[in-house]
Formats: sequence, C-alpha cells, structure tokens
Amino acid sequence: MSAQDSTSVEQAMNGDVLQRLVTNHRDFLRFVEKRVGRRDLAEEILQNAFVRSLAKVDTIRNEESAVAWFYRALRNAVIDHHRREKTADKALAAFATELAIDGEDSETKGAVCACIGQLATTLKPEYAEALSRVELEGLSVKDFADEVGISASNAGVRVFRAREA
Repeated sequence: MSAQDSTSVEQAMNGDVLQRLVTNHRDFLRFVEKRVGRRDLAEEILQNAFVRSLAKVDTIRNEESAVAWFYRALRNAVIDHHRREKTADKALAAFATELAIDGEDSETKGAVCACIGQLATTLKPEYAEALSRVELEGLSVKDFADEVGISASNAGVRVFRAREA
C-alpha cells in the first residue's frame, strides 16, 4: 500500500469516527447535562470537548471505540468543571471572610466618599445634604429627619430621590 493510499484510508476512517461522534451528540449532551444540571453549561462543556478531541481524532483506529473514548473525554471534562467550580467557590468564600474580618477598607471608603461628595455638589441642595448626612456621615434617616425638621418618611423619600438623582 502506498503512502497516498494510506493517507486516504486514514482520512476515511477519521471521517467515519467524526460522523459517529456527531451522530451521538444528543446522547453525549444528555450525559453531560445529567452531571452538571444545566443544559447551557452542558452544551458548553460538550462543545469544548469536541474542539479538544478534533486534534486527537486521528489516534482512534475504529469508530466503535470512538464513542467510548469520547465518553471518557466528557467524564474528564465534567470532573475538570467541578474542580474549577470548587476552586472558585473556595476563593469567593475566602474573599468574603476577608471582607467580613477587615470590614470596610478605609482607602476604599475614602474613595467612595470622595466620589459621592463630588456628585452631591451637582444635586439640589436638600438632596446633597441628605446624601452627605446619611451616606457619608452615617446618620440614620430618622435622625436626619429630626435634624432638618421633616417626617422620617419624607426624609426617606428625600434620600431615595437623592440616590436616584
């Protein structure tokens, strides 16, 4: 058999393998969706597995073993997804714990206060005062209402409208 004949046979086999994988698409999708619980995520994992597998399809010698081989690839992709998800969850939990321990970072709070202070100057005076006293200085809405001589509900509306503005 010549090298050209060998290449033609290989290409035909690769085509059969790919066809076999495409034919089983729905079964593969159900397999992944059952393990991740979301169809959109299952489709993404399946597509990524197809893309990664295209580079290796020439290593498969018969189309029957292609399906079993691809199920192993999908199982590994699902395991990798769950590992990444757990790692991300751990990182978020650690960040949340760090925030809870540190409270508000004074640098961040200062930047936010400066930004709100600048924006407040563009508002109507009563809105600027409401934002400044309640948001920046931490005065309660009720105490602000008592201070300016309005009802607590009116003060709440004023703070709300100031935030909206």
